[in-house]
Amino acid sequence: MSDGSAGRRVRGRRAEAGRAVTDGIYARGLRFLQARWRVLVRLGGWSVLETGQTFLTGYAPARALDEGFLAGRPGVGLGWLGVAAVGVLVGAYGTVRVYAAVAALVEPLRDVLVRRVVERGVREADTGALSGLTQQVEIARDTFAGLVMVSRSFVFTAVGATVGLASLDPLLLLVVGPPLAAGLGLFAATLRPLARRQEEFLVADEALADGLGRVCPGLRDITAAGAENRVAADTGRLVDTEQRAAYSLAHWSVLRVASLALGGQLPIVLLLACAPWLLARGVTTGALVGALAYVTQSLLPALRNLVHGLGTSGSRLVVVLRRLLREPADEPGAEGSVERTASHGEHPLPSRTGADGPDGGRHPAVAAHAPDGETDDGLTDASPADRHAEPGHRLAPHAGAWTADRDPDSSIAPPPRDTASPHAPALSLTAVSFAYGPAATPVVDHLDLVLPPGAHLAVVGPSGIGKSTLTALIAGLLQPTGGSIRLCGHPVPSPGAAALRVLIPQEAYVHTGTLAENLGHLRADPVPEPELLAAARAVGLTPLLEALGGPRATVDPGTLSAGERQLVALTRAYLSYAPLVLLDEATCHLDPRAEERAERAFANRPGTTLVVVAHRISSARRAGHVLLMDGPRTAYGTHDELVRESAAYRELVGGWTAVPPERSEPALPLRDPDRVDAVAGPGLPGDRGHVVAHGSVGQAQVPRDLRDRGPLGREG
Repeated sequence: MSDGSAGRRVRGRRAEAGRAVTDGIYARGLRFLQARWRVLVRLGGWSVLETGQTFLTGYAPARALDEGFLAGRPGVGLGWLGVAAVGVLVGAYGTVRVYAAVAALVEPLRDVLVRRVVERGVREADTGALSGLTQQVEIARDTFAGLVMVSRSFVFTAVGATVGLASLDPLLLLVVGPPLAAGLGLFAATLRPLARRQEEFLVADEALADGLGRVCPGLRDITAAGAENRVAADTGRLVDTEQRAAYSLAHWSVLRVASLALGGQLPIVLLLACAPWLLARGVTTGALVGALAYVTQSLLPALRNLVHGLGTSGSRLVVVLRRLLREPADEPGAEGSVERTASHGEHPLPSRTGADGPDGGRHPAVAAHAPDGETDDGLTDASPADRHAEPGHRLAPHAGAWTADRDPDSSIAPPPRDTASPHAPALSLTAVSFAYGPAATPVVDHLDLVLPPGAHLAVVGPSGIGKSTLTALIAGLLQPTGGSIRLCGHPVPSPGAAALRVLIPQEAYVHTGTLAENLGHLRADPVPEPELLAAARAVGLTPLLEALGGPRATVDPGTLSAGERQLVALTRAYLSYAPLVLLDEATCHLDPRAEERAERAFANRPGTTLVVVAHRISSARRAGHVLLMDGPRTAYGTHDELVRESAAYRELVGGWTAVPPERSEPALPLRDPDRVDAVAGPGLPGDRGHVVAHGSVGQAQVPRDLRDRGPLGREG
């Protein structure tokens, strides 16, 4: 069964459960009122005084006109107006007593709700009890009081107006009564569907707010795993659900407005239109004015309050009461309950923050559902593609990538093979160009490059020249504006190419979980512990692994230094099956010895082609070949060849300074002219031998290397 049908089935069960709880609330409400019938009687008795005021609202002016002012007896007219004034005073006194009776009815409800909330908070350890006590209980009390006042007011106002119309002239009831009854009937017919639509809208709105509240703290997780499209689709479904609920509520709200117009405003039009007919049949002028007073001053306001009060506040009260009075089985996450989710397959959205947030949590949906070739730190290898491949059709590295003799001590299992040609270059770029806009100067301009399997290339050049752009192009994260790129014969970008490379950026990503889970994230199956320990020993992670307590120890990303996070990411990539490894300033927070060990581990890894964006001269010296990216002075060759033949490379090498191996080297010097956030200096207490970056770090070169020399030219 599809995820969509499963989601609809879940939402259907949620709706049925909601209706059952709502029906239970109605039954409890009736029992609550029946137990307080004496308060209801007292409330009705004081409301009779308001009925008298309503009666005099139309009857007294009618008699003042007919028997007083129109008959030439102003004293009588003034007397009737005085009677109306006395009725107002009596009604005001009745209103005061009504409020006291309503309080006697409402406060016991508040006590019941408070007791229920406290019981759940203490006995069930409900973390939302405080919110329920301070906010939701008050909402329920105020809303219930408003509903009692609105309903009582309409009933007694309608009775007083009806008696008054009948007293003035029964013909007036023939004009006012039918549209009023029709409006009330229409409103009563729409009351339950309208309340249900209102509740559905509130639930959809809260689901969307809950989903966004889970997504926003996990944006770094989502972006790192490349799950933007999935999360956007999940959130879009929540938005669509709320939109449909809003449209449905709006449609039913039109009927509510129609009932108000039919029952409260149409009688005014009919009285005016039928005035000649009524006067011809003996209805007096005063009676006609009194009827208009009843409709405009009593019935219409009371009906408007009733429609808006029951139509909106009623459903709001039901929602709040349903939450306050729910049983443990009704709690979100309880057995049989329906949890709000934000994906078509009902996968939960993240409830934690990013890796460097309060708990370093990872978006639970992105880890296993990243797009082809993308992982949680911008890395790519075979594992994510494997997760999307059909069983028995797993994408695997180049067939010849693991044919070299392996170190017997490495314990790294060879990956499955695919159908790539064993004679294809590991990496080939043909006339590759790229610019960040149609009118922008190309960052890469007609670059040709071929690397055989097992090659080791260092990419160097001034800051901002396009080194990171080149690695993003090779990884398929950017598409070239011209030319072509192929990995082991696979075009880039493509799922086949994505399965063959892993990219480690400068800012390494570590998520909350065990160290083994972090290291094995790019593998479809758990990594055997001997293989994991061998990889840690090769890359240089063993001291950190032992300090944390072993592979099964829980990792808190916030407690790791930037260099330690880079070691975790490097070991993760080492354990992947990708034959092409792209290190984009991936060792900038390591000291020279740790950097050398990590680079040599990848260089000695069987069948591995290594591309390193270098920030130290030692990386270029270790590489078999060096690519100098320097616009028209771009050059390619060994370190010694470039020192002899390239003035630009000699100048660049002269800018690199040696650093004592016992000290860590900053990724950026302080006061760098590019105004990038500075990093901590070497040897600071608590840095564990690594330099910790403050914020995002751009490039890792010395001031003399921070220049822009134009677009990258053809390989020299």
